[in-house]
Formats: sequence, structure tokens, C-alpha cells
Amino acid sequence: MGHQSAGAARTLAAAEDLDPALIGEVASGRAVRIGPELLSRIQQRCAAARAVLSGGAPVYGVNTGLGALAGVRLTETQQLSHQRNLLLARATGGPPWLDAADTRAVLAVRLRTFLSGDAGVSGELCQRLVDFLDAGIVPAVPRTGAGSAGEIIPLAHAFGPLAGIGRVLWPADETRPPGQTGPGGGTRPARDALREHGLDEFILGPKEGIALLAGVPGATALCLRRHAEVLALESRMEAAAALSITAAGAPRDPYLDACARGDEIQGQVLRRLRQAIGDAPGPGTAPGPGTAPEPGAAPEPATTPERDTAPERDTAPGPRAVQAPVSFRVAGPVLTHLLRSADGLASAISRALTGVTDSPAFLDGRFVGTAGFHGLDLSAHCDQLTAALTHACEVSAARIHRLLDPRVTGLPAQLAALPGPDTGLVTVHKRAIGETHALRRLAIPATTGLIETSGGQEDVQSFAWEAAEALRQSLAHAHVVTACELLVAYQAVALSGRPAPPGLRSVLGWLAGLVGPIAADRPFGEDIERLRHADWPAQ
Repeated sequence: MGHQSAGAARTLAAAEDLDPALIGEVASGRAVRIGPELLSRIQQRCAAARAVLSGGAPVYGVNTGLGALAGVRLTETQQLSHQRNLLLARATGGPPWLDAADTRAVLAVRLRTFLSGDAGVSGELCQRLVDFLDAGIVPAVPRTGAGSAGEIIPLAHAFGPLAGIGRVLWPADETRPPGQTGPGGGTRPARDALREHGLDEFILGPKEGIALLAGVPGATALCLRRHAEVLALESRMEAAAALSITAAGAPRDPYLDACARGDEIQGQVLRRLRQAIGDAPGPGTAPGPGTAPEPGAAPEPATTPERDTAPERDTAPGPRAVQAPVSFRVAGPVLTHLLRSADGLASAISRALTGVTDSPAFLDGRFVGTAGFHGLDLSAHCDQLTAALTHACEVSAARIHRLLDPRVTGLPAQLAALPGPDTGLVTVHKRAIGETHALRRLAIPATTGLIETSGGQEDVQSFAWEAAEALRQSLAHAHVVTACELLVAYQAVALSGRPAPPGLRSVLGWLAGLVGPIAADRPFGEDIERLRHADWPAQ
């Protein structure tokens, strides 16, 4: 059964046509075709590379062993099977596997790097990658355990199936036969999938096995996918911050254009926040009846004898205090840093797609050993983005805590409809704290802690694959924290009685449709899960 294509197939006239946007579409199911002129150029480059190889000079991984065995010269007979053999013993990973979209992105990035001509592979191998994407064959690729200088372990799993090696995922729309889970979980032998789609096991030509294992196509693809997810999450984070600012009646001064002088990205963030929260009078506005007490004074009780009788709230539009807690005031810079970190990762992705990542690479008519497999650029920017997400979630959790405090908001304690008989949302904050604690562990840089392998030949790693996985996990935790803030801020706005700013009415309507009124305690984890997984409304 072929993969359901998302949109018409795109014909590639140059390697650059397979850009990050199109790779994202391919991950979601779109098909691509290699234009005839591009395919011809690839075949010409392959012929030139093979002519050089025929001269017999040592070329790493082609007529020599790999790693600590690089000094072993292979006979002509050994070379015939060597490229296929390279995909065997290096497939040492296991579940959990990448999902189908992530794996398709890996295949697409590998195709992009091959179309540059640096690998010296054949047009037939490039076409076979397209065949896999068309057929919806998804190799079983391990999410973790990439402890090599490059990505040889996951890439052996990703591309062994081309040659009938290893396992592939069962299609999501097919029922597995009884007893077919086997050692690979929800997988089946690659040979079976090839046979089902009328494909032969691909016979790898000179250098094609090592080319499949070279570079950082996996980390590049995973970073590309995570980058798009970060941008989508940041929109939710902005809305959550805006709701919290509104619910707390925080002064608007920190969000003025003047505060972003010299920083275009921050200026854009602050403008979006102002559009959401609207304008309000500056400090000094006469406080309403729900004004917070002086520091150290006990808050007035905010309870009512009847659950269906709402207490009087502060409906004054002005700020409740001269200065809001820091977590409210720094919303702009924190989100700006998240976006700036995402921009840094996008630049690293672009460099990985356009740079030389094959090794040995066929450049200027000869084979050259390179360091393109190291992936430090991607790894370091993943680390930075994970740290930025962690900090943003710590600030979000702090705002949640402040919203539960009557001294900050003038609202009922813990945002309970009836404090005392009801607990309110205090444990939603505890959930956010648990998720933030997990984020802190993931924020340990992947680029530190190098370990020697291959008898000292591979004595350095960048762990870019693992950095991308840490970013994926961080995004999952950050989504929960953001859902917690949206839920708490939604209840705070509802209890405040303040009119909703026009810029937040769409978000509040979306929240109301998912959460509804919170008139009493209930299992709030169900609300968090709905908010976490629901599609974000178009703004």
C-alpha cells in the first residue's frame, strides 16, 4: 500500500529545491520526483567518482576498513560485498523507534545531500530513496543510543532496508498479523515490505554503503522537525503569558516599544503581547475593591457561603500594583530568547543542508576526508534551544504560582470557586513544577562528556542525534507547562470579572470550548491533556 501523498508531487530541478519547507512537507507525506536533468548530473558525477576509484588509490571505507580498521586494505573480491556489509554490524539500536514523519524527514535530508553530488552515488540510489518515500516504507530507526562520532548506528537502521537488511515499521493503517511483533516490536522484516511493493533488494555500488552512513542527515532532519514545533509552541506561550498578564492586572510598561530598542525580535514579541493584552492606564490608577493588601497583611477572605454566588471582583482596568512580579515583566525577553535560539538552530540546519557533510567527499575531482559528520553546530544549537525552553517554562511556572496568590491578584485563594471546600488549581502548579524539573535534567548539554570508541580512532563525539532527542522530550514537557498556564490564567481571568481584551477573545473562546466553566474541583489532568493536544486556533 502506497503512502498517502500530501499534495501533488514536486519535481526537483536542483538539490536546493529540497529545502527545509519541502522536507517538512515530505515528512508529512508529500512526494517528490527527481527531474531528468538533475538525475543526469548526478549520474555524471557518479561516473567521475567511480573512475577515480578504479585507479586503486586507498579511499576510506571503499577499499579499506573503517574506524580502527582503516589501515586494512580490502581485496577486489571483498570490496564487492563491503558496502552492503557496512550496514550490518552497525545496526545495533533498538526501540523506541522514530515515528514515520521523523523517519521520512531523515530519508528526505539524505536525498538532499546525495543530490549535491558530493557523495558520488548513483542516480539509481537516489531514485530508490524516492521509491521508499512513495511507497510509504518506513525503516525502524532507533530514537536513542547514537554513541558514535557520526550517526552510523541510526543510519544503518535507516538505510539497511534499501538492501533488504533490518526492519521497517508496520503502516499505521494496516493490522499486524498475529505473532508478527517479534523482536522489533511493531515492525516487520524489510524484505517483506520490498516484496510487497515490487522492489528488489538494492545492490549497492562502490562507496554507496559508506555514503549512506556518512554525515548528519538524521540530526539535520530531527532538528528541522523540532524547529517547526518550537515555533508553534511559542505562539501558545505568548498567549499564556498575555492571559496571565491580563489576569494579574500587571502594568503594561515592560511591553512598550521603547523597551525593545536595538532588538527587532523583542520588538515584534512586545508588539504581539500589547495587541493581545491591550492598553491600560499607567501606575497610580485608583485601585478597585479587590486591591491586594500591603505586604505582610493577611488577604481578605474571598469565599462565599453559596457556590453559585460570585464574590465581588476588581473590575478596574488599571494595574493592581506599581510593579508586577518579575515573571510577568520578563515575558518579552524570555520569549525573545526562545525565538532567537530557534533562529540559531534554523541557521545551523541551513548550513548542514548546504555544506559538505559527506566523508570521504568527492570534491574537485578527488576524494577528501572531511569533518562534516561531527554535527557540533546542530548539537550546540539544540542544547541552547533546550535551555531556552527550560527557562521559559520556569518563568511560566512562576507566573502560575503568582496567579494562585490572592496578594498578587486579589482573587480567591488558589483560584478555587469556593476556597476551603474546594482545592482549586494549586495542584496544576505542582504538575508544572514536575514537568519543569524534568526539563532541567534535559538541559544538561549533550556536547559535553566525550567518550573514546574504536580503539581511540573515534575519540570525540558531538551527540547531535541525542541533542535533538533531548529537544524533542523538552518540547513534550514544555507543552504540558504551557497547558497548565493556559488553564490557570483562563480561570483567573474568569474569576477576575475584568473584561477580556479584544486581542485575547479568540484564545479565551478556544479555552472555553475545551475547558468550560470551572465551578468546582475536578480531575484537572484531563483539561491539561485536552489543551496540550488540541489544535491551536488561527490568530
